[in-house]
Amino acid sequence: GKKLIQNCLLGIQVLKIGKAYLTLCQLIKMSPTMKTIKVGTTPENKILKQLYSLNQDNVPNLGSLSSELELAKLIKLSHICIYVLSADEIVGFMVCFRELSEYHSLNYKYFNEREDKFMYVDRIAIKKGHANKGLGSSLYEKLYKLSALEQLPICCEVNTKPINQVSLNFHYKNGFELVGEYDFDDHSVAYLKKENHF
Repeated sequence: GKKLIQNCLLGIQVLKIGKAYLTLCQLIKMSPTMKTIKVGTTPENKILKQLYSLNQDNVPNLGSLSSELELAKLIKLSHICIYVLSADEIVGFMVCFRELSEYHSLNYKYFNEREDKFMYVDRIAIKKGHANKGLGSSLYEKLYKLSALEQLPICCEVNTKPINQVSLNFHYKNGFELVGEYDFDDHSVAYLKKENHF
């Protein structure tokens, strides 16, 4: 009877270890990976489709784009585009520009007229269902490291009308400071800047 009990307990321990191992394997398999699109290139079609869909799902917090072709041109013009894959699904992305780009955004122009050198976050988006899991912070951590190599301040704008309180809270918590504001006809923005990452 005692040996049977010991065997049963051993079986439970093996089962627990097996479950833990399986969970670990699932975490490793499902752990998001970060990919960077090389400067001056555009992503393959299946990636572009997902990026475009994610962008449009995040309007008005992100600027709307007319087509996948417009997004492809934007990425090709950008300094860096980083996206996050979970399995084969894109769950987050970020597009950034350097100074003196041909990008015609009025928000980008605000910083281009005031900064000698900088990294401008044009857009960042996280897929619904994947928010509050640290993906936005992971994208920014990657950007901090890249920007610190050349001691670049990081600049961006966040909507204040309609207000994007989640984004404002995130940026203020991560050391961004208000450097300006602007009222467009249909929305208003706050201009933010971070320099304490290098």
